[in-house]
Amino acid sequence: MPGTLTPRLPDRRPLLADPGDLGLVFQPVVDLARARVAGYEALARFPGTAAPEAWFAAAADAGVAAELQALALHRALAAVPHLPRGTFLVVNVGPHLLGTPPVQAALAGRPDLRGVVLGLTGHAPVADLAALRVQVAALRARGALVALDDTGAGWSGLQQVAALRPDLVTLDRSLVAGVDTDPVRQAIAEVLGGLTGRTGAWLLAQGVETRGELAAVCRLGVPLAQGWLLGRPTPGFAPLPAEVVSLVRTRTARARQAGGLAGLLRPVRQCDAAERSPGLPPVVLVGPQGEPLALRLGDPRTGEVHTAPVSLCVQPADDVTETLHRALTRPPAHRFDPVVCTDPDGSVLGLLRVEDLASAASAR
Repeated sequence: MPGTLTPRLPDRRPLLADPGDLGLVFQPVVDLARARVAGYEALARFPGTAAPEAWFAAAADAGVAAELQALALHRALAAVPHLPRGTFLVVNVGPHLLGTPPVQAALAGRPDLRGVVLGLTGHAPVADLAALRVQVAALRARGALVALDDTGAGWSGLQQVAALRPDLVTLDRSLVAGVDTDPVRQAIAEVLGGLTGRTGAWLLAQGVETRGELAAVCRLGVPLAQGWLLGRPTPGFAPLPAEVVSLVRTRTARARQAGGLAGLLRPVRQCDAAERSPGLPPVVLVGPQGEPLALRLGDPRTGEVHTAPVSLCVQPADDVTETLHRALTRPPAHRFDPVVCTDPDGSVLGLLRVEDLASAASAR
């Protein structure tokens, strides 16, 4: 690969002298409500003792950052056809490199990006958000979802959330470490959970390493988690060990018992009721004050999309068992429709699935 240079790395290998130096491992992303693998993150690995970050930094110094990023993307995308059914693969790229020819060529090598979550990583502010928004829209049109990494980046990170409307937002390890004992970190997680819930995105807690941290993110209603406690990176797509499944189920059940409906909420996209193309279901159609007016749902058997009335609205502090009873006593046609959860002002916070209510009620 052109532009190679010997970086300051402990093993003194010439950077990219052999493309085979770049390997991949895959770390599971866990759906806490279902205690199963929702997806995997592709992580680059290199020979020697230097961390991957050192290799990517050396590539930037050598002027081959885009080439190294493209090689990592090419390797990761080649693994997509081998994903376990119903899972996704997070492939990371720096936003400043997304529009470069090598990265665009690597992405063009796989026209169908369904099952791919493009993770936009890095702490540096993006120089041209408008251009990045266009690039992201083109990838979404090919089936990709978008994740915004490193929300610890502060105001610039929030600006990117507002501009890009990601499908997944990461709660950085720096904000997860000690979240079980730090009320400030808990408050940040609650704020980000509210933000992602309003925009229909999923919040992912990264770096969950202790049982206390797992209990905290379950209690805070964070839907996705990743970390060494749940699964370490492996060369293949490893399932969750039985002991991890049991641990997640126990912590989730306890959180549901203690937290009313808040721990059961699932994020949902909201669209103006007058919008002609609200997008893929589920969607809550809202009025001018943000009040829920109707639901756009997909039939799980046929995939047919239909509009349903909001047959039940509840608030986060409502009792789980009572809410389940109210849901199951609705008219038969809407008995198993999602329940809309709102705040005291009537704004939509998320949806509650009847099966989640039933599981939480039975665990009591």
